[in-house]
Amino acid sequence: MKKKALVQVEGIFLINKPQGLTSHDIVDVVRKKLRIRKVGHAGTLDPLAEGLLIILVGRATKLFPKFSSLDKQYEARLKLGVSTDTGDSLGKIIRSEDLGGITSEKIESAFKKFEGEILQSPHPFSALRYRGKRLYQLARQGKSVNIAPRRVKIFSLKIIKTKLPFVDFFIHCSKGTYIRKLAEDIGDFLGCGAHITKIKRIKVGNFSLEKAANLEDIDESFLLPVPNNF
Repeated sequence: MKKKALVQVEGIFLINKPQGLTSHDIVDVVRKKLRIRKVGHAGTLDPLAEGLLIILVGRATKLFPKFSSLDKQYEARLKLGVSTDTGDSLGKIIRSEDLGGITSEKIESAFKKFEGEILQSPHPFSALRYRGKRLYQLARQGKSVNIAPRRVKIFSLKIIKTKLPFVDFFIHCSKGTYIRKLAEDIGDFLGCGAHITKIKRIKVGNFSLEKAANLEDIDESFLLPVPNNF
């Protein structure tokens, strides 16, 4: 017997997104698996990224602006000395530099420079829209557009481990912060370039990855009500 669509279902799912899938892929899986008509997500994670993705269901989709405005926390790894067109390890290498002269002290200084309120330009390979098209769509067509830098806040930016050419770090940032762009900017500041090789979102506002379900396990029992403060 065909399962009926759960048209009255509303709330949120906390999902641990695996690498390799887009945020839209996760939305499609939830929609088809649970037969829920109205499904969206509250903040894009790149295909390379893993970790917490908040899925909005039913009338909760109208709360997208509130959920997307929450600050985020990530654990990530960058590779110094190599730049790619996409800013991550999935892209084409466009620059390679020797790391001679790059010390732990210089790396620490670079990280400190990007703490606090900064101006950051959106990454060309991002989901941001420009005149109806995603920036990554324009970039793949070889089109470049000038978008004014935006003010974002880096509440905390801490190095976890350095083993050149890799630097593992933690970041707590405001909405609209591009981790790939931050890695590139740190690499440019050091004069050697950099790109992201690993990224995991561990927290969105007060929502934690520890409470998230794996995609293959998701069912109606994991649906959470929208918090009262929303």
